Amino acid sequence: MAADQLTIKQRQILWWRTVSAMFELGEVGASFDAMALELSQQEELPLALLDASMGIDVLLHRHPELKPHFDDLKRLNVMPQSESEDSDQDEDESDSSVEEKQTEKEKGKVELDPIQDDDISHPRTFAFSKLLLNVFGPNTRGGSCSAEQYKQWGEDVAAFEECFGFGAGELRDEHGGSPRRPRAGGSGAGTSGMAPRIDDNQLREELVAMESDLIKRMDIMEVLKDDRLAARLTPSMALVEQLLYGKSNLSGTALKNAKILIRKYVDELAEVLKKEVASTSTGTVDRSVPPRRVYRNLDLKRTVWKNLHNFNPKDERLYVDQLFYKHTSQKELNKYLIVVVDQSGSMVSAMVQCAILASIFASLPRVKVSLIAFDTNVIDLTQWVEDPFESLMRTNLGGGNDGPKAMEEARTHITDPTRTTMVWISDFYEFHNDKPLFEMIKAVKQTGVHFIPVGSVSGTGYYSVNEWFKKALKSIGLPVLTGNIKKLIKELKKQLN
Repeated sequence: MAADQLTIKQRQILWWRTVSAMFELGEVGASFDAMALELSQQEELPLALLDASMGIDVLLHRHPELKPHFDDLKRLNVMPQSESEDSDQDEDESDSSVEEKQTEKEKGKVELDPIQDDDISHPRTFAFSKLLLNVFGPNTRGGSCSAEQYKQWGEDVAAFEECFGFGAGELRDEHGGSPRRPRAGGSGAGTSGMAPRIDDNQLREELVAMESDLIKRMDIMEVLKDDRLAARLTPSMALVEQLLYGKSNLSGTALKNAKILIRKYVDELAEVLKKEVASTSTGTVDRSVPPRRVYRNLDLKRTVWKNLHNFNPKDERLYVDQLFYKHTSQKELNKYLIVVVDQSGSMVSAMVQCAILASIFASLPRVKVSLIAFDTNVIDLTQWVEDPFESLMRTNLGGGNDGPKAMEEARTHITDPTRTTMVWISDFYEFHNDKPLFEMIKAVKQTGVHFIPVGSVSGTGYYSVNEWFKKALKSIGLPVLTGNIKKLIKELKKQLN
């Protein structure tokens, strides 16, 4: 039965109210809001149905009498039997698809009877308007987005998917579902059948873009409160830096997810650095030590080559009168590596990479590694040196510098100066401590310690280093090493070999 003209005009008012709210039409929207309010009171509907900030789940929990109107939206998307049969023929569905449908029926799946779009129901139109405003409305635009707002939006999209025949998460490609064909039946709750359809792929692309925008507008600390969101973050040095600076403000789920991201980045970077360091473990062959004359050291190729003149062509035999053995003795590696890292200011990259590097060298045979971090305070991280993640979680990034205090701690780790390499990573801005630290470095060098001053091990390979300190160190034969961490690894190989 066709709706009368008044009913149609009332529904048009509801749609104009929806459009004006979605596009924030100001005074025009206020007029439609007033008319929609009047109509909702006439239909004895709760005011919450007009509130775009209230989630669908909360709304239905507080007003369960509204659920049938949302269920009606599902019925709009059920194919009439005749169309379903035609579609089956056009699609030429396989026997397996038919069997699947039969199985669903056997499981007791409830089938909804279709309703026609011209069967106008204001409560149903209110329900559809509520869905549209929650998913596409003004709450999805504007400034920052909290984790709670994002969570509600996701739940509202799930309700939208359910009402319009999509699988859970399908419109945001959460389950990698293939695109569906446009559903038969009405082209939307309360539209005329002649309105152009929105393709499922277009809808999916829009929602994916909206979700991406919401996430970008979320504060990182808010993202960490949601396991699903945090899992989508890609670990990077910038992200790790932000997490390390803010870790004291994290707790519960946010702290757990921050630790997962930091550890993932540390593990990925460690794999890269291990390849650079791998050859260090073998040391350098010491040819001054005679090779041991045992079978496993036999140099078969050289033995054959050196005895070729003893080959007898008559009996086709090679007679060996001298055996050659491989040299396997190695020069002893420097046993002690002390890494001192400035953890203040812009030194986060250095702290992260050097904590990892120290752990790698600590895993090598005959190398004992100490790790010290400092700002105005000094932290001895040696007991955690084999786990860079634990080392980083105990740092307190930021603050000033007190290099002399750090050197006092580092000197307590020197037991055999000539077999010790000390790496000092800093921008060397010590201000009133410039000269005292320089004198301490010079004294350590004079004891026989291999001292390597490093001004940068960042990804970019550059940041400011105190010019006075650079010149002073160069004057005693200690040029400051700057650049990619590969340079430091190369220098360490020289010293440890």
